[in-house]
Parts: sequence; structure tokens; C-alpha cells
Amino acid sequence: MPKRYVFFTALSYAYPIYRPLQEAIRARGDEVAWFLEGECPDLLKPDEIRLHTINDVIEYNPLAIFACGNIIYHFLPGIKVSVFHGYPIGKRGEKTSATDDHFSIRGWFDMYCTQGPSSTEYFKQLEAKHQFFKVYQTGWAKVDDYFSSYKKENDVPTILYATTFSKGITSAPVLVDTISRLVKEKKWNWRLTFHPKLNDQALLDRYRALADEYSNVTFVDNVRLEDFQQSDVMLCDSSSIILEFMMMNKPVVTYRNTNPGQHLLNVTEVSEVENAIETALTRPASLMKEVNDFAHYHEAYRDGHNCERILDAVDDFDSNYKGKIKAKPLNLWRKFRLRNKLKYWK
Repeated sequence: MPKRYVFFTALSYAYPIYRPLQEAIRARGDEVAWFLEGECPDLLKPDEIRLHTINDVIEYNPLAIFACGNIIYHFLPGIKVSVFHGYPIGKRGEKTSATDDHFSIRGWFDMYCTQGPSSTEYFKQLEAKHQFFKVYQTGWAKVDDYFSSYKKENDVPTILYATTFSKGITSAPVLVDTISRLVKEKKWNWRLTFHPKLNDQALLDRYRALADEYSNVTFVDNVRLEDFQQSDVMLCDSSSIILEFMMMNKPVVTYRNTNPGQHLLNVTEVSEVENAIETALTRPASLMKEVNDFAHYHEAYRDGHNCERILDAVDDFDSNYKGKIKAKPLNLWRKFRLRNKLKYWK
């Protein structure tokens, strides 16, 4: 009998995280289906299976359910596996792992598949403390394809602008005028992408208008591997997408990053953005060494087999730990709130 898995999908950023894992599951002759939560847009391809209801998931009876967010429904069947939606880079200015939301233990998961030393070391401490979950360093599912060879389409410098949604951190309102000017004045191509939780429609329309008016601008609703591959420099603020870009050995310019370091060309004034991008395009050797070191600290593997390690970890948990470790906390109030949200009382 083939093994079955489910992808618990809450936001559009989940699709590129899960799809490499889907490929690995199918390569093993196993099966996988998607459950889209609430307002999550349906971006499924014709060959991807969707489970529409909680009862559909229960009937599907997966070995494991993967989640790349903070929540998963406790009453669904299967091993609950956290595969994360980004890296722990402290975008809100956290100085220690203990204050970084990436490491919050809410009592939902049986397993955490960590990405590299920056996440594994502290999660191992949390595993020893709580004892109701296991931690496996597997690498991040999303990046397996990042290390394949590719060819850039042209020699025109391309800037990928990506921003977080967090109020007080996002650079989108501050940089719109600067980016608009650079679009007109510089011989650069631009790709503009925004976090799905950024809900300032008037601001987004201003950026969309640039793509409508200028041929050197592309508005990207859901950032893809191709957008990383075809870009030379990223302009950002304090999003974990920074690290994804750096894994391709490329420099990042940030505006008022909350945790600046030698791996970034960080600026604090909009007037400095243009010169910082110019510098980044020259790829200074000292900067690129810092970029490489930073990426390796957060992502342990470069072999393209992270998804296989995740599936092996699920098998190990199923064989050696399922039902044999400490029970998860009752979490009665949290469980009630989840059931009440869905009006599901079975």
C-alpha cells in the first residue's frame, strides 16, 4: 500500500514549499493531497489532488500532515510535521532564539524538520525541555531546486524587490517613490513581489501601475524560483526571503533591516538605496564571503535531497517514536478556539 500525505495549506507562499516535497513523495510511489484552509487561494495544478473538507482528510487517512505555518488542526489524522515558511533571521529585531517567534512551541506538532544550525541547535534544547516532539535537521523543502544549474536570460541587471508585511518594518510605503524613479532613470529590469499578508491595496496598485506602464518592470504575485534565478540583486527590508536569495550566492540591499550584519548592504536613508544597489551589482569579494557564510549557517545542505530527508524523518518517527514519547499538552482552550472557528465538533 502506498503511503499517503497531506499538505495543510493556509497561504499562497506554501505552494513553492510543498511542491518539491510532492515530487519526492511521488518519486517514491506514494500519494499526496492538499487541504486549503479558509481564504487560501486555489493555485493547484490539474494533477494535484484537493481535499475539500475535514471529513475528506479524515477519510484520506494520511501517514503525516505537513504544515508550513504555526497552526495545524489537532483532530486531523496523521503525524503533524512542521516544515516552516521561512528562516529564523529575527526580522522583528529579536536578539535571542528565546524571543524569536520561529521557535514558539504551541503544542501542535509531533515533529519539527529544521533547516540548519541556526534553527536546529535551539530546537534540540526545546526538544529536551518539552519531550513531546522530535527534531530532525533535514534542510528546508523549498530550496532543493535552488542548487540546480540555470542560465540567466540576458545581461541587463535585474533587481528583485521583496518586502515583508509587518507594520513598522515593511519598506513598501517608504520606497515606492524611489523605486518609481529608478525604474525610469536606470537601465535595470525590476521584479516586484509582496508578501500575501500585505493588504494595502492602494499601495499595491501603485506598484502594479509601474508594471503596466514600463516594460522593464514585472509584478510577481507569487515569487518563483525563476525570479531568484533571473535577478542579480535583491532589495528588501527584514524578510526571511533574504536568505533564500543569498543561497544562490547573490547580494542583498536592505532598507533599515532589524538585524543588520556584514552579509547585507544595509541603508537607513532612501537616498542611499541607489548607490547600495550599484555596489551590490559589483559583487565585492568581502561581501560575497559574508553572504556565503550566512547562508550556510541557516541552511545545512546543498545536495538537493532535503525533501527525501524529511520523508525519511517521518518514517523514523513513525517507527521509533510515535506513541512512545510524552503526550502533547491538552491545550483545551486553543483546541476549543480552533473547533469553534470551524464549527467542527466531531
